[in-house]
Amino acid sequence: MSEITKPTNIRKTILTVGDARRASGAIPANRFSVGSIFFMHGLCFASWASRIPSIQESLKLTSSQLGGVLFALPMGFFISLPFAGWFIAKVGSKKVVIPSAFLYSIALVLIGISTEVLHLTLSLFAFGFFANLLNISINTQASAVEGLSKKRLMATFHGMWSLAGFGGAAIGTWMIGHGVTPLYHFSFICITFLIVNTVCAFHLVLRDEVTTEKRPLFMMPDRSLIGLGFIAFCSMMAEGAMFDWSGVYFIQVVKAEPALTGIGYTTFMVAMAAMRFLADRLSGKFGLKRLLQLSGLLTTIGLLLAVLAPQFYPSLVGFFLIGLGVSSVVPMVYSEAGNSKTLSPGTALTAVSSLGFMGFLVGPPIIGVIAETTSLRISFLAITLMSVSVVVLASLMPRRQCRNLSHQDTTATNQITTTN
Repeated sequence: MSEITKPTNIRKTILTVGDARRASGAIPANRFSVGSIFFMHGLCFASWASRIPSIQESLKLTSSQLGGVLFALPMGFFISLPFAGWFIAKVGSKKVVIPSAFLYSIALVLIGISTEVLHLTLSLFAFGFFANLLNISINTQASAVEGLSKKRLMATFHGMWSLAGFGGAAIGTWMIGHGVTPLYHFSFICITFLIVNTVCAFHLVLRDEVTTEKRPLFMMPDRSLIGLGFIAFCSMMAEGAMFDWSGVYFIQVVKAEPALTGIGYTTFMVAMAAMRFLADRLSGKFGLKRLLQLSGLLTTIGLLLAVLAPQFYPSLVGFFLIGLGVSSVVPMVYSEAGNSKTLSPGTALTAVSSLGFMGFLVGPPIIGVIAETTSLRISFLAITLMSVSVVVLASLMPRRQCRNLSHQDTTATNQITTTN
């Protein structure tokens, strides 16, 4: 009997090795596809942002009316949070990425079609809703690719999103300069996204988890996930403040020339995008905890420099340091959350991103309230409490939580079923 089964065992061994090699060969395609969808996600969002003035003018909206309409986008984003984790945990992130990317790009076209305030509000709500479904599901895909590759890649994927911001702004500027309406502009982006989505759909990770360990769909986040969520909350408060108030700071505090009021925001964005392409390598070399500590420290130094020396060049350096500081926090935290031992990746990412997004929402209004009662400099100084909190919370992270993907075991590559 042993003589009969021996060839079968050999054949199984050969098949296992072959499957592992095919799985390993699929990883570059996985990385390319996930990175491409990250890029298109950012391009889609930046395209909308670049045409806000055009849409305001075409609908003849006052500043207060525009502010009310714009609130529909974060509302859609926030309301989708309870659904995102459940969908992903139930059917897998691949089956959420593909339809949410399709509907997200279609919602962009609906924004361009809108000729009334109500239509625009509903379109923005849908845009925010599907943007977040895509956000959580593609981050879950990124976490799965990290597991297959056995190294951190999350920051690089987020760098693709940031890079797309520049591309979207450049395309928007060209479209405006040539008199192209938002509808045609958004239709072009939508068609491009649909093509990319169709191609990439064949190379997304089929199953999110690279282990056979079963995890519950619903469960209260453990202390480690709550800690990661608060780190994201603190960092995204600072990030949200920079997105909404950097230009105002250069006008009111730095007293920059009108033509240079946007240079602070541009410097911040350049630093953030560049650092994201380096953060994965730095994390592998120095560890997650040290990288988060450094990120909080850089953000603190940058804020203090801009507040204590509010001249043009010191503030510019300060904004550059802030960009370096906030760049790595969210992707590193998402990467760690995706490796949760208590919740499925999609559910864990939803829990952490919910806390982080709350920081992004409340940061800018808090800046406004403090600035109204004191000054804009004082409000920026108050944000340093958040960046210092990132350092403190990162220091409290247990050593076992700060994984190094480059030293994971190799069981992931033996699972050919994880790739399509």
